[in-house]
Amino acid sequence: MMPSQALPSAHQFPIPFTKMSGTGNDFIIIDHRQRFLASVDLSQFARLVCRHKFSAGADGLILIEEDAREDFRWQFFNADGSRAEMCGNGARCAARFAYRLGIAQETMRFQTEAGVITAQIVEQGVKIKLTAPVNLQMGRSIDLGDSTKMLHSVNTGVPHVVCFVDDLAAVPVSEWGRTIRYHEIYQPAGTNVNFVQATNDGLAVRTYERGVEGETMACGTGAVASALIAAKLGLVKSPVQVTTSGGEKLVIHLESQGSGVISDVYLEGPAKIIYDGQLQAEALT
Repeated sequence: MMPSQALPSAHQFPIPFTKMSGTGNDFIIIDHRQRFLASVDLSQFARLVCRHKFSAGADGLILIEEDAREDFRWQFFNADGSRAEMCGNGARCAARFAYRLGIAQETMRFQTEAGVITAQIVEQGVKIKLTAPVNLQMGRSIDLGDSTKMLHSVNTGVPHVVCFVDDLAAVPVSEWGRTIRYHEIYQPAGTNVNFVQATNDGLAVRTYERGVEGETMACGTGAVASALIAAKLGLVKSPVQVTTSGGEKLVIHLESQGSGVISDVYLEGPAKIIYDGQLQAEALT
């Protein structure tokens, strides 16, 4: 159980929240502009409320907070309580949440640990502009024990590895993903891992996410990394349609500034409001 000094005080319950889903990634989102959890161990709080079956359950926790320059800023926590610099599916959900509450207009800017993200509401979906991709590394061979794979990597707000396969359904995502995620090459931060297959209408992607420590139904920054690497290899052209593990579609727009280097990256997809609820004190036990 969370140490008593880390719990919100009794008068702060219930805690209003909204459950949202971005192509199968689900999030607990809290309006934290008044910072009523300021004295709480937020990592532990996130880990407890993100537990499936024992609490609200989610892939991540998002706190929406005031920012001096932008429309708002967020704090983002993975389900294991670790912080993440960026999450594409979470960013779309955060943008729609902020628009719904009147925190921001249809076009907005918000601060993340990866930098400023711009977003535009498009009906029930959201199109976001990510920070410029960095640390592109092509063609690194890694031994996975029973096979050797050619890997590519890029940071699209968070670090991602991309591995192209012939039969996506047959890939042992948890096994290979865990091996790559913790490989010495990608330490100390570790990496997310995307297994990608080219399809008739774009790409299909399965992602092992650090922080969740398993396969998720979708990863927005992973879809972007996969599309970017595929475009670099000449397999696709922008806009790129990516089918996630959950069967939903994301659209990736890649633009260059004339030098051929991709600098402007946009991620478009759904951001669904599942329900509004209230966390009771027992959600943390």
